Amino acid sequence: MAIDSKIVKELRERTGAGMMDCKKALAETGGDMEKAIEYLRKSGMASAAKRAHREAAQGRIEAYIHPGNQIGVLLEVNAETDFVAKTDEFISFCHEVAMHIAAARPQSVGREDLDAALIAKEQEILRDQVAASGKPENVWDKIVEGRMSKFYEESCLMEQPWVRDPKVKIEDLRKQLSGKMGENVIIRRFAVFQVGQKG
Repeated sequence: MAIDSKIVKELRERTGAGMMDCKKALAETGGDMEKAIEYLRKSGMASAAKRAHREAAQGRIEAYIHPGNQIGVLLEVNAETDFVAKTDEFISFCHEVAMHIAAARPQSVGREDLDAALIAKEQEILRDQVAASGKPENVWDKIVEGRMSKFYEESCLMEQPWVRDPKVKIEDLRKQLSGKMGENVIIRRFAVFQVGQKG
């Protein structure tokens, strides 16, 4: 089927994907704009997964001060090349993630960065709660596992729903940018500063 160039242009503006990728996505989805956006997101994430092993040693430190000057965030995000790290999309992504951190207050970037003692303590508390609920013992582990998933979603930046669109996780945003840029993008670390609080 022939794809109207106006639709290709609109899809490109909405997703930032290349012209040929937009044309292919529209052809694959019968010209349906929403399905084409989903197609591009999925293919971008798939290609991002292939790049995940590549070293990302360039990047930027983003500094965000929340209005009122009571909360500040320092964030390091890496890419493979300095060229990508200087693009508007990369800079915008860093800013959005830093603002998200100020609002959502994650404790770590990912699960692997959480303190093992904190995880063990949380599991112990949840297990005691489940035991006290009177539920049969054979379902305790499954319930604790489900509640730990919620704990990780609240505590780990990559698993948090984005404050601007809760249907999208921060990891999805990272994969989208990686797919768009054609490079591995890594959120390396962050620090939150609040007036009157230590650490």
